[in-house]
Amino acid sequence: MENLPLERAFCFSFREGRSAESQSLCPVQSCAMAETEEEEMVSAEASGFSDLSDSEFLEILDLDDSQESSASLSNPGPSSELPGKDGKLISLPKGKRGLDVSSPMERFHLNYLYVTDLSTQNWCEQQMVYGKEIPDFLVPEKAAVLDTGASIHLARELEVHDLRTVPITTKEDAWAVKFLNMLLMIPTLQSEGRIREFPVFGEVDGVLLVGVIDELHYTAKGELELVELKTRRRPVLPLEAQKNKDYFQVSLYKYIFDAMVQGKVTTASLIHHTKLHPEKPLGPSVLRHAQQGGFSVKSLGDLMELVFLSLTLSDLPVIDILKIEYIHQETATVLATEVVAFEEKEVRGKVQHCMAYWMGHREPQGVDIEEAWKCRTCNYADICEWRQGGGVHSSTLEPQAKKAK
Repeated sequence: MENLPLERAFCFSFREGRSAESQSLCPVQSCAMAETEEEEMVSAEASGFSDLSDSEFLEILDLDDSQESSASLSNPGPSSELPGKDGKLISLPKGKRGLDVSSPMERFHLNYLYVTDLSTQNWCEQQMVYGKEIPDFLVPEKAAVLDTGASIHLARELEVHDLRTVPITTKEDAWAVKFLNMLLMIPTLQSEGRIREFPVFGEVDGVLLVGVIDELHYTAKGELELVELKTRRRPVLPLEAQKNKDYFQVSLYKYIFDAMVQGKVTTASLIHHTKLHPEKPLGPSVLRHAQQGGFSVKSLGDLMELVFLSLTLSDLPVIDILKIEYIHQETATVLATEVVAFEEKEVRGKVQHCMAYWMGHREPQGVDIEEAWKCRTCNYADICEWRQGGGVHSSTLEPQAKKAK
């Protein structure tokens, strides 16, 4: 199946209406209200992938200076509340985890996880959990970091293809847009040798992981190379702890991408986790853009079939090289480019440890005493139960005692 001839490669972004439950909108691409009041509304949270590149979620963890602090785990502040967006105090639920029999996936109503969920979990699991419990809490300076980093990523993306905004009304339409982008990007990678913002997804230890690869390109030797862009507020490289988190992130991308091109990811798994309805007809705007791209499809299932065939029949290789490029936000200066060694056994071990929490097999853990300096820039330090317990989650003490009997 051939794409329509275009002077320049393009990808689709989507715009959507606000739902009554969530007013979060796509932070990178321009979004707007639905074209007509009669169109069904769908929130960004339910729309498949976020259009914000995964890499920028982690920039908010940057430290204010490059020296490790001697912060202590045993001296939390007295407050158990945090200021929300409107200045009102938000209280964290305390003492419920030990009594809750549901898994975190069920408690947070999650059908799948982002790669960045696991990489931030690798930085500090307790911090990541608080981020889920208070999703609207983000201090202004850190929100500004996200905006700046997202703008840099968008500029990079526009260097290799144009964007067309597609109005969407359902989560099936939103995923259809991502599938259309994949169908356009795969032949572009093979013919032109470079693509950016490539969606990936795959089941790992019973949980669906999704993410967005910053860049894939072929080297002069024909090797497929992944490049992850990390923007920095200051012209200094991150500490080793944050580098390790970044290494884990790109390793997960390779793990998932390789499984996709090797035919290990199935439509049945994707449908099971996302609760999508493949038989549902595509919305008129999505259908029109699909036809303009040269794809004769009617439903989400038609697109899914094309994507999985394209992944396995396009001779896409596994990723050979992993690189992370650290760039200063203000000057766009490249601070360093680091090559990451992929250690599958180590990656699988970390994933299994992460998934044990998500599946409800253990309580969340904070940082070890040797890494208590991370608490210095954590928004939740004053109410952190891990710190209050001196490195042991308070809700785990009683269950552990019962198990010992």
